[in-house]
Amino acid sequence: MRRGRAGWAPLAAGAAVVALALLPHALKPYGIYLLSRWAVFAIAAIGLNLTLGYAGQVSMAQAAFFGIGAYTVALLTTHGWSFWLALPLATLLGFGIGWGLGYPALRVQHHYLAFVTLAFTTLAFLVFRNEAWLTGGVFGIDRIPRPSVLGWSTRPPIAYFRLCLAALVLVLAGTGWLIRSPWGRAFVALRENPVRALSLGVDTRAYTLLAFALGAALGGLAGGLHAPLVQFIDPTSFGLGTSLELLLMVIVGGAGYLLGPLIGALVDVLLPEWLRVTAGWYLISYAILVMALMAFCPSGILGLLDRAARHAAARAPLAGAPVGGEAGR
Repeated sequence: MRRGRAGWAPLAAGAAVVALALLPHALKPYGIYLLSRWAVFAIAAIGLNLTLGYAGQVSMAQAAFFGIGAYTVALLTTHGWSFWLALPLATLLGFGIGWGLGYPALRVQHHYLAFVTLAFTTLAFLVFRNEAWLTGGVFGIDRIPRPSVLGWSTRPPIAYFRLCLAALVLVLAGTGWLIRSPWGRAFVALRENPVRALSLGVDTRAYTLLAFALGAALGGLAGGLHAPLVQFIDPTSFGLGTSLELLLMVIVGGAGYLLGPLIGALVDVLLPEWLRVTAGWYLISYAILVMALMAFCPSGILGLLDRAARHAAARAPLAGAPVGGEAGR
């Protein structure tokens, strides 16, 4: 049975990718933009899920890395650099700064670490806003060009969505490989019990730094894709609100689940749009739904589904067992 399921999984994943690639043909430009935004934010949320969901390191700094990646790509591409050079630089810059930010995590944990990373987000926001000679300040950076892929322009909305979708698929595949590797098992050991992990020979110091660096790198990558998507960036997109939004995506989807950030990003990006039918009440309705979900299912949507599947699997043998006198026979 497990082999059958494993065989079907790649087919189901491929069908989902094809369906997503074709879906924009049935949507208007704003719908295509929402799909692109979902793909970009899902990549950033996958990075936070590595840091928080798998390694157990509470981070409120993902918006800062998102902004660093966006400003890196925006500054370089508007000054004549190729997008395909700017995007790896944005990712590497996120990795390097994330590695440095990981050092406080070696000394503080839990809510203390959250305050440290929150301070870093505030610092990054102030740099984006006040250093106008570099970032454009409150006026931001506009006319950010979209790249070409082997002569194929991504200026049309559908083309750029497919680029974002391809990046999401690659990131998801790489993350899936990582969490099944010895590195991923070390992350989980670090989350569950750092002292026990250290006693078993896990280098908790190195893996803590690596968890921050990889999460930050994916935040920088997502930011680098975000800048050409909106073609205008300013500091308001990279403040505390965005960090909370990314944290919400991870928690609502299910922290520690590979597909959790995708589900959480889908809820965060699309649910407010669906609730616009309530006119001025849509934000209140959205907040009530999210609070109800967190109250009744703190492990997120995938956590709820996982618990339901385990409950059904536990009941199945009982349902097929003989009862009464037949049991003795």
